[in-house]
Amino acid sequence: MKAFVFPGQGAQFSGMGKDLYDFSTQAKERFTQADEILGFRISDTMFNGSIEDLKQTKVTQPAVFLHSVILAEILKNSISPDMVSGHSLGEFSALVVAGGITFEDGLKLVSARANAMQSACEITPSTMAAVIGLENHVVEEICKNTDGNVVAANYNCPGQIVISGEVTAVESACEALKEAGARRALLLPVGGAFHSTFMEPAREKLAEAIKETTISELRCPIFQNVSASAETDVSMIRKNLVAQLTAPVKWTQSMEAMIQYGASSVTEVGPGNVLQGLFKKLDRSFPTSSAEITS
Repeated sequence: MKAFVFPGQGAQFSGMGKDLYDFSTQAKERFTQADEILGFRISDTMFNGSIEDLKQTKVTQPAVFLHSVILAEILKNSISPDMVSGHSLGEFSALVVAGGITFEDGLKLVSARANAMQSACEITPSTMAAVIGLENHVVEEICKNTDGNVVAANYNCPGQIVISGEVTAVESACEALKEAGARRALLLPVGGAFHSTFMEPAREKLAEAIKETTISELRCPIFQNVSASAETDVSMIRKNLVAQLTAPVKWTQSMEAMIQYGASSVTEVGPGNVLQGLFKKLDRSFPTSSAEITS
């Protein structure tokens, strides 16, 4: 059984999507459509902008979504997934490819999500940090005992967790994590504390947008970040999409669940190969690949 996985924020790069635009008439139409929906020429920024331009949240999230979904659309005549999942933002790409929401609605939701998250980041100074080399329960316990608001936000793979919270609390937790034996505990260049209670204002805005969006029956199960299990029930999928903004990304658990469900290989659809690397950290022998267009 084939699993498709879709990357999240951080996978962007200068020139992203230009090869898709040049390769496919369908891709050209999608980029033109995206420019109209968003109200600015995101295609120009993706193809010609600097990495700094692409770091703007209102650009980053739609850009990664567009690259992933358009690539999947180009490939759909030759390959199709038996299950899908996406890391954080990538969950929206996965939902489109599984037939749950339309391209147009997916892009609108991603744009609304990005703008809501950017606004939430401006309310309270907050940040995230990557922690390497400690077991989950150790990281969780240290976060719990740190003064201030800091939590485990991304369970990326065994021994790799991202924590999220107030700047001073995250800095204090990093020092304690290093003392506990972490190989690394480094602040990340992000605008705020994603997947924590600091995203509550964004969650409320996104909930309204998702409430107004039609979600259809999926062609295959989606393994969502919140539950790390195969979801097909539309009401549960809707609930999990909203909860995702303030809940941790259970990516390690999702990878394990996909393999247990019967995934025999995984294809990363979108920019970069980070998710393939995380699968390899879980099981070095597990077959992984990148979706590619061929002339």
